[in-house]
Amino acid sequence: MSGENSPTGKRSDTGSAPELRASHADRDRVVDVLRIAAGDGLLTSDELDERLEVALSARTLGELTVLTADLPPASAATVGGAGVEAKDLVRIEQAFSGPVERVGRWVVPRRLELAVAYCEVTLDFTDAVITHDTLRIDVGMTGKTLKLITRPGVVVDTDGLQLVHSRAKYRQAPASPDTPVALRVELVGQKAFGRVVVRPRRRTFVQWLLRRPPALPADARLR
Repeated sequence: MSGENSPTGKRSDTGSAPELRASHADRDRVVDVLRIAAGDGLLTSDELDERLEVALSARTLGELTVLTADLPPASAATVGGAGVEAKDLVRIEQAFSGPVERVGRWVVPRRLELAVAYCEVTLDFTDAVITHDTLRIDVGMTGKTLKLITRPGVVVDTDGLQLVHSRAKYRQAPASPDTPVALRVELVGQKAFGRVVVRPRRRTFVQWLLRRPPALPADARLR
């Protein structure tokens, strides 16, 4: 039917038969759309995980189309990662409210300031767009948990972070010794009370059953 949404979230001028088999490229495009939507706050973390599992196992275009039917159209430039520009400084100020999350395909700034009190903070670098080598995070955080989710090639330096009645747990993402460093995250400042957690992304239930590591994006680092 003419005018239906395509798997990428765009409007299609020509109909596509939902029973047609989906290719790897079709699945990858839908995965990108879903991750961008999550980064924009259109999907929760649970919704993203559920839809990603369906997308990665989808056999037909029809199965993919329903995953983006309720999302606004995504531009090809955004999905492809072209035209993005990292900000020099991003400051987050928040207190006694909901969680602060940067997940999905978000663009990593060169410097991040956290002025946060009693709010969970999650920075997920698994699918982040990285355009430079170093991210400095100036931490001024009290209470709750500061969580950094890494992938191979993303290393976190906590030597400049002062912990006050707080504790840190660091588990490096598994990688081969020759994996190049894509991003060095430097934590400086003070974390009082609560925790600092650095860990790789957990496997989905399907990946756990298959004993596979979490999938990594092919184009998350732009050159």
